[in-house]
Amino acid sequence: MESLFLIIFWALQVYQLILLARVLMTWIPNLDYNNPIARLLYQATEPVLAPIRRALPQMGGIDLSPLVVFLGISVLMQLIF
Repeated sequence: MESLFLIIFWALQVYQLILLARVLMTWIPNLDYNNPIARLLYQATEPVLAPIRRALPQMGGIDLSPLVVFLGISVLMQLIF
């Protein structure tokens, strides 16, 4: 059972890195979103971010959904260990 929790923990850490890459990607001007890496990051994170983005109130162009996901992952990781 402990190995299952360890696998989940590492999967959550990897997802946090993918999400961080997606956030940093938004800071790059003139980024080609047809790039395979950019598409992969978008496809891996958008199913999680989109429902949260719809649930949050509009903040004048600021997207807080990655912050909410980071917080949620951190809480899950604390609950696992």
